[in-house]
Amino acid sequence: MLNIFTLANGRLVQEEIEALEELSKFQPIWVDLESPTLEEKRWIKQYYGLSIPEDAMDEDIEESARFYEEDNGELHIRSDFLIADEEDPRSVRVAFILNQHNTELRSRGVLFSIHDEDVPVFRLLRMRARRAPGLIEDAKEVLLKLFDADAEYSADTLEAIYDELEMAGKKVLSENVTDELAGEVLGAIARQEDLNGRIRRNVMDTRRAVSFMMRSRMLNAEQFEDARQLLRDIESLDNHTAFLFDKINFLMDATVGFININQNKTIKIFSVASVALLPPTLIASVYGMNFQIMPELNWRMGYPFALVLMVASALIPMWYFRRRGWLK
Repeated sequence: MLNIFTLANGRLVQEEIEALEELSKFQPIWVDLESPTLEEKRWIKQYYGLSIPEDAMDEDIEESARFYEEDNGELHIRSDFLIADEEDPRSVRVAFILNQHNTELRSRGVLFSIHDEDVPVFRLLRMRARRAPGLIEDAKEVLLKLFDADAEYSADTLEAIYDELEMAGKKVLSENVTDELAGEVLGAIARQEDLNGRIRRNVMDTRRAVSFMMRSRMLNAEQFEDARQLLRDIESLDNHTAFLFDKINFLMDATVGFININQNKTIKIFSVASVALLPPTLIASVYGMNFQIMPELNWRMGYPFALVLMVASALIPMWYFRRRGWLK
């Protein structure tokens, strides 16, 4: 899908392009390619003189491979954007290309973004830019606002993680924590830990991208100050992820502790039962001996006496253990 965005009365207007000829009708500041086809890439190269690299969305982690400037003045930024899907949270690699200086090409002053799937942050920015006139002024502003929206999206997701952990904490700290409930809580905690880790990686990546924009001197004074404020917001998000990791570890330890307590209760019951059955076993072993001279063998009440003796020898230890509170 190939979408272009123009400014009209200070608002961002979206146009979907279905043919090469339609590109000449607009003067966009942002061209967004979502899962672009080979034909759409050819349109971009033919009209704007921009070649999209084959490895534009590779998972490179080296900064030199993700943030660099070409000899022709093209600025390349590859950044990750979070998708906080409940079932499948993930990060989507987005490649940005911005030509600031080469006046010979129609791509000058146009931000190009290439990604494989729709990103919530992109939808959020499009909605805001349509409703708030003056929010976007140029292509650099689009890129900066995307990173700002990404930080806000991460902050909202962190708040949702905290709410989920609060619910898990109430379950863990309830009076009766069964193994089934503990397993459910552990699963919820593990999912939130994974999402929190993705957010921390995401804000770290955003920090690197914004820092690169500041170092490249592509921003004006107002945009530079906005970038500095964004870095401060990202720093607070980073601290909040550390706090959530501590809370996750506490809940994890508490849940595992309750599981161990339940297992100890089960083991204690088996241990008490084993001890209580030792005297009856001893009595049965004695009367199971095959000696000729055993007075009780010829006694009519010998068998009932042995049974009563075994029952009494089992009940007395159980009564003692219960009185001491060892069976609770």
